[in-house]
Order: sequence, then C-alpha cells, then structure tokens
Amino acid sequence: MPRLPVFALALALVSSSMSAAHASDDLGARLLRAAAAGDLAETLRLIGGGAPVDARDAQRRTPLLLAVDANHVDLARALLDAGASVDAQASNLDTPWLLAGARGRVAIIAMMLAKRPDLSIRNRFGGNALIPACERAHVEAVPLLLQAGLDVNHVNNLGWTCLLEIVILGDGGPRHQEVARLVLAAGADPNLADKDGVTPLAHARCRGQREVARLIEASGGRMR
Repeated sequence: MPRLPVFALALALVSSSMSAAHASDDLGARLLRAAAAGDLAETLRLIGGGAPVDARDAQRRTPLLLAVDANHVDLARALLDAGASVDAQASNLDTPWLLAGARGRVAIIAMMLAKRPDLSIRNRFGGNALIPACERAHVEAVPLLLQAGLDVNHVNNLGWTCLLEIVILGDGGPRHQEVARLVLAAGADPNLADKDGVTPLAHARCRGQREVARLIEASGGRMR
C-alpha cells in the first residue's frame, strides 16, 4: 500500500509534464501561423507568453524562416531580438540566413549580421548565401553578404562559383554587371573554371555578355 501514493505522484508528474509540452507545442504552432501571416502584435504577445521562438512546422521551418520568406521585416526583428536562430535549418536545408541572401532581403540581412551567422552551413545546392544572391542580381544585398565574410570563391555542387552563376544564369544586364563588378573587386577568381574547364570569360563571350566579359577580362580573366 505505501507504494500507491508514490505511483500516483509519479503519474501526476508525467501528466503535468505532458500537459506543459502540449501547451508549448500549441504556442509554437500559433507563433508559426502569426509569423507566416505577418501578425506582429500576435507574435509579440506569443513570445511574451513563452512561445518557443524556434518552433518548427512539418517542414522544420521556424517562425524566422517564414518571416524571411514573406519579407516581414519588423516581425523578423522581433524574433531576432527574442533570440531566434539565424542558422536553424529546414528540411530543404534553408536557414533564415541562407534564404535572406537568396531572396535579397537587405534589411533582414543587415539585422542578421550582428547575430554572426554560421557561414559554413550550405544550401541544398552546396552553396553559400552569396551564390544565389549573385545569380539573382541582388545588387543591394551582395555588399552586405561580402561584409559578412562569405567565401567569394566557394564552389557549389554544380561546380559553379558566384561569378560563374552571374554569367551562366544571369542575363548580362546592368544589375548582373554590377554584381560581377562587386565580386571581382572582392577577390573573385576570374579564371576559376567550371567542371568542364570552361572559364567565366569563355561563358560570358559565348552568351554575348560583352560588358560582363570586359569586366572579367579587366580583372585578368582568360578564355582558358
């Protein structure tokens, strides 16, 4: 008989713990919905109520990742102030930092710099935040990404650097010209070729990107 109260107490503790976990999960789910909707007031209320700031959805996306995706700047600031991780990786390998670079979220990138993102984390293509930013000609974002110290000569799983992506996936227009100028000035190797040995200059000339080719050649780029 003396064991019965002990068992009952243990059962009560387990039940209490499960209830607390369920409440935390519920708060996290509500925070994810608020972040996706851009509801700053609800986000602040939930954070103040103890919602887990790095809650995950079925795709392992956090509230901050959802805020970055939708470009909810003030909401992202609130999450960062509450300690949200810029390095939390989703199922598709996106992190808030990587996605901010890929989407050119200038204001959010600027806020994230103070959080010292882990620059070794790679996206699903094996790239850093700089490569897709250059590919998409996010002129305003590239200087901030360079400021963070990203490797300007990092090679992704496709065998491409940021300079190669500017040429191969870009249109050679003014914005791609400007990001080419920025990365070359930051030390991009103009002769780092792709897996087939084709250099950035050769790709640029093949695609009729005359100004980009001129910039590469002025930086010492060669055909082979």
